[in-house]
Amino acid sequence: MVRFENVGLRYGLGPEVLRDISFELAAGSFHFLTGLSGAGKSSLLSLLYLSRRPSRGLITLLDRDLATIRRTELPALRRRIGVVFQDFRLLDHLSALDNVALPLRVAGAREDQVRAHVIELLTWVGLGDHLHAKPATLSGGQKQRVAIARAVITRPRLLLADEPTGNVDDKIAVRLLHLFEELNRMGTTVIIATHNTGLVARSHHPELRLEGGDLTRHARRGAA
Repeated sequence: MVRFENVGLRYGLGPEVLRDISFELAAGSFHFLTGLSGAGKSSLLSLLYLSRRPSRGLITLLDRDLATIRRTELPALRRRIGVVFQDFRLLDHLSALDNVALPLRVAGAREDQVRAHVIELLTWVGLGDHLHAKPATLSGGQKQRVAIARAVITRPRLLLADEPTGNVDDKIAVRLLHLFEELNRMGTTVIIATHNTGLVARSHHPELRLEGGDLTRHARRGAA
């Protein structure tokens, strides 16, 4: 699913923020990406969702070598990746329902199926009473849940989440973790970047830990 080989990343002429990153993730795995603020978690995710190319090294993603992939092939590859951004990136002129429905509509799904799936998912994340609310009227935690629902609605092959529980209380955080785990049980590979050490500690999923631009892997409670 994911392979990094001696990957480095720098911005402009500055020092490398990621150094000699090498790891492999099997299809259907679930990992937390941890590290202090500034450790490079968002930079690593940006390589995974194809918004940035590495300064050096090789990345293979969904069985494709990113060094040789044509630019015209990137949109199709990106549609197989769900992303939850820290800043939500919701469309302000669309309701919660329409924001979440957008990926399904772009993919050409039938409207009756779109509405049924979106309403079910928004209800599950506790927003059944806010289907038609615009982002400006929602709290930070509510926006976060809309963004998560939009990212998972298409059941992507790879799900990347950057601090997905950063704007919600512990009860909602656990519920969202269960949503990610359910998606993982259906075959999606999941990577969650988080500062929430409590959430990581209560889970059996292994960690990819960044420190000073270097990455180490840590199993938890016998996890592979």
